[in-house]
Amino acid sequence: MEFPLLYVVILLVNMFDFSSGILYNKGQMERYFACSSEEFPKKNEIFKLYLSSSHLAIQCFFQIEDEVASRGILSVFTSGGLAPSLEIINSTYTGIFHFNLTLFSDRVYWLINIPREDITKNTDITAVEEWLVRISLHHGLNIYTTEGTLLDTVREPILQWNLGLIMEESNVRALYPHVIDLKVTKCPCANDVALLGFVLNTTFDGVYIGVTFSGFWDYDNTSWFNMTENIYSQLEEGLTELSLVDMVLTNHFLVILTSLGLFVSRDLRYPSASDLRFSRADFCGFERADYIKGKLWYNERCFANREKFEVDYVTITFDRNRTLSEASTCFYSTEPFLEWFPCIPYALRRVRHVPSNVITFLVDIERSNGIYLFSNQDTKETSASVHVLKNNRLSSQSKFPNFLFPSSFSVPVGMVFHPRSNFLYAYGNQVWLSMDGGNTFELIADFHGDVIRRSYHSFYSSDITFVSQHGKVYLTKAGLKTYSEIGSVTHKIFTLYYDHLGFIHKLTPDHFEADELISAVGNSKAIFAENLDMGFETALAPQFISLNEMIFYAYVPPNEPTATIHTKQFNNIHSGKVIHHGKTGSAYIRKVLQHNNLKGFLSSVITEIIDPFGIEEVRESSSLSSSLFITDVGNFSYKLTLNLKNVNSSFRHWDLQKTVVIPGYSSFLITAILDDTNALAIATMPKRAPINMTFLENTWFLYNFGLSSRRTWRIFSKRCNYWFQQLDKSLSLNILRYIDLGKYHTLSVKIIPHARGFQMLDVPPVKVLVGNPSLLDVAEGFFDDTGSYLLNITLSSKILRQGSSSLAFVVWEASTECFVTTFVPIVKTSCSYLRSMHHIPSKLIPLEDWISGIHKDDQGFNMIKTLPVNYRPPSKLGIAIPLTDNFYHADPSKPIPRNLFLMSKRTGKFKQCTNASTREECNCTNNQKFSHAVAFSDCREKVPRFKFPVTQYPISLQISTKKGNMPVGLPYLVTVTEVNMRENWKLKHSTPPTIRKLQSHLKSHLQVPVYNPIGLNLSIMGSELFHFKVSVVPGVTFCNLVEEFQIYVDEAPLPFPGHTLIAIAAAIVLGGLIFVVFMFQLRNIHPWQLCRKLFRRNKVNLSRIEVFQ
Repeated sequence: MEFPLLYVVILLVNMFDFSSGILYNKGQMERYFACSSEEFPKKNEIFKLYLSSSHLAIQCFFQIEDEVASRGILSVFTSGGLAPSLEIINSTYTGIFHFNLTLFSDRVYWLINIPREDITKNTDITAVEEWLVRISLHHGLNIYTTEGTLLDTVREPILQWNLGLIMEESNVRALYPHVIDLKVTKCPCANDVALLGFVLNTTFDGVYIGVTFSGFWDYDNTSWFNMTENIYSQLEEGLTELSLVDMVLTNHFLVILTSLGLFVSRDLRYPSASDLRFSRADFCGFERADYIKGKLWYNERCFANREKFEVDYVTITFDRNRTLSEASTCFYSTEPFLEWFPCIPYALRRVRHVPSNVITFLVDIERSNGIYLFSNQDTKETSASVHVLKNNRLSSQSKFPNFLFPSSFSVPVGMVFHPRSNFLYAYGNQVWLSMDGGNTFELIADFHGDVIRRSYHSFYSSDITFVSQHGKVYLTKAGLKTYSEIGSVTHKIFTLYYDHLGFIHKLTPDHFEADELISAVGNSKAIFAENLDMGFETALAPQFISLNEMIFYAYVPPNEPTATIHTKQFNNIHSGKVIHHGKTGSAYIRKVLQHNNLKGFLSSVITEIIDPFGIEEVRESSSLSSSLFITDVGNFSYKLTLNLKNVNSSFRHWDLQKTVVIPGYSSFLITAILDDTNALAIATMPKRAPINMTFLENTWFLYNFGLSSRRTWRIFSKRCNYWFQQLDKSLSLNILRYIDLGKYHTLSVKIIPHARGFQMLDVPPVKVLVGNPSLLDVAEGFFDDTGSYLLNITLSSKILRQGSSSLAFVVWEASTECFVTTFVPIVKTSCSYLRSMHHIPSKLIPLEDWISGIHKDDQGFNMIKTLPVNYRPPSKLGIAIPLTDNFYHADPSKPIPRNLFLMSKRTGKFKQCTNASTREECNCTNNQKFSHAVAFSDCREKVPRFKFPVTQYPISLQISTKKGNMPVGLPYLVTVTEVNMRENWKLKHSTPPTIRKLQSHLKSHLQVPVYNPIGLNLSIMGSELFHFKVSVVPGVTFCNLVEEFQIYVDEAPLPFPGHTLIAIAAAIVLGGLIFVVFMFQLRNIHPWQLCRKLFRRNKVNLSRIEVFQ
């Protein structure tokens, strides 16, 4: 039992470390739980969960040495009332579920069953976010937290299709010798869903694509399809040599570039039983040789819960100059990608200064701009240009002046947006970063003779990996101006791929590689060499500028060839790194400097000392036992002379490239040993060089950063130096927030310095960038007493315009070793799909009473009315003449009542029951049966019932949001209509003087009355069903807030003309009686006397009859 007890102790220790928010970058996370939704979970495996049309069943066990210990852990924790909690998270949703506490005697795992409806009620096929799953031992404590993913396989578009002929393993293996390149593309919303395509040589024909929904962790889990026939079916007969060139998977379409043309799939949201079919896009004048050198460009954005202003764009560029007969060598299109437009507007094609070679064209979706990367082969210039995009068409109007890159950026290769952000990277023999939509660029890296050919991105971890043509791999984080070399790839044919959790994978034709250690979070260095030394082969000369700061100068020998000078200089890759000495000591590089007039030193770095560097001792350099005399010998050289006190004191050959450090003066790098007592050196600060001065023993020192035997110093990335914490209830790094018109939202994060020996600057460590500044106003934060930085961002919409904007919180001084350096939430000035308006009935009826159809008030009156089958409300012409198109409680198999008149027969249309023959075929759900929406009137069976008359019924409205409910009040104004065109109702409302002009203006503009929702009362003078629709007027919210409610008025008096007819008949009868009486009096006729005489006569006759008998 020692293992369970050990973990309990660890649990108690971790509880003291509890915090209200998740703390990122705090050490290396480990994986404690193994979970699965399909089979028994395996140890040391990233758990991938899959949501089907039924419930989600998850098994989890605690990863420990053996089954016995695992069962013991479960027993100990369960007996203490602890069981894992499961958090299902995406950008807008967080659901928390708890595993069962009850365990069976033979169970070694926790179990949970979650109905699909508890996670999502949607089943439509569309782009949908893959959920992040976070399992911890107890919710809120973040103990033993382990992350995984949950994919909705029912709704993911590409997974619903058969892409082509399924390939056997032997058929796939036969393709390996013919593969010359690999292309990978992934779903923008679910990065674990990805496609891998083989680019083949001319000896083999066809398009072959592998599909995964688990992130290319296992080669055997990849399904391979032969799509050759799908493509050839769109081509003329006789065309051959078909091969994949490039491909892009957008939110709703698959775009494939082949050697024989560009092909666009059907809309993936509407699958069919047949194979996926494509249509071919025609580009006049382009042939196979052009398509082979073509490229596809795509700004990756997830359009789950898509807004009308969110559109996917794809660009194709051809690597050749435009001829006079061609519109462009670059074309772009928006979905459904049927029409392709030239990237260069017609008005600019005849302008001479516009370069003809478009390297890349991208659409900035946030700012509605088109961004070009141009290369002018005649002038050898590279430039970037931004043009306005209106109605999906490019304008000849330039938004900013063109940005001209320096001549050193001579080999531009491409340009790419980091996914879901506004960070724009241009790459080639250099890497440039733009944070303002292409207006300006900053140099990030210069690779001189090497060229970056590809870039790979992870939206989750903000990792960006660049791969050069020599196979070197470089890593940076989105928004950082530093980068690191993390290794190299020796495979000739490979590609890299980031899965949904930020793990990097190396894909080759016959196998996949990933992080074998399976850390808790993605690690871009897992498949490359670790702790790669970023130093270079030269000597460094240290120069103190304070007790805690030192400058290192990089020595460049005078005979160094011009072509290799850059290999002996500090550059951007060293910024933010740490210099380590072989003996002892380290220093953090804060700034890189370049020099033009300092002989022997063309670059230097300003550093902060973390640990003091070790100096040379007398046993290592005997010259330290003598005094030192310094003279200037000209040509920026100095002679160091030893004043011998000891016969064993002298300069040795191993003292070459050591540095003489004299406190308060310039340092000297020894460049030549003349003899035992004399050496030549160069000064790091010539103006501070002590000329003709003698320094006694122990007043000068030697540091060895030279190359006499081997390089004694190394440069590595620094450890993560900042912790990152979200202070609000957000559990995801990639959140989406909606801001309605006139509203605001607050984001709070905390940046906590965590680095021994590093000096903390009194400037904010985080930089806030707004992707679309025209949409949002931003206010920022402050330091606290502990040195941490609290960032409280208040966001509000600026104008009456819908759109989206990324925010970027960049910890600009953070190390690339940190998992979180950049926090990129998305803000939409739009209506949240979670925001809706509801009517609050005057009397609430429980659901069980709605189901039974009986709910009586205090007087025994049933407040629920079950409508007749195929019911239609009356019209102004009468109860028997309905004129509305809306049926209620529809059943196509039953007769339609009140359908005798021609006007009634011409109206009335089924909606949900269209083409159905019975009510069961209408497929009405329970939600539709209880819905007040007119769209589901066919399904509505029961409605609220009231006695006649309905007077002063309060129309109470509230808006439901993610944060809760709020009553509808000013400035919201509403319109109220009866959907069946019924009359006999009126509204009572009040209009404050402050809104009378606005109300009058809206009434004339909308052509309907506009009401103040506060104190709005309804009176009904009619009978039977009234169906009202309440709408918030436009201009006060981005939401289309609409609510409907129904009232059935019963026990009403007879409607017109019943009352009138009865009154007329009664008047006629009464008038007739009066007239008859009048006539009797006029003729002196007395009916009563006649009756008495008749009565007496009958009485006499009766008496005679009795006597006779």
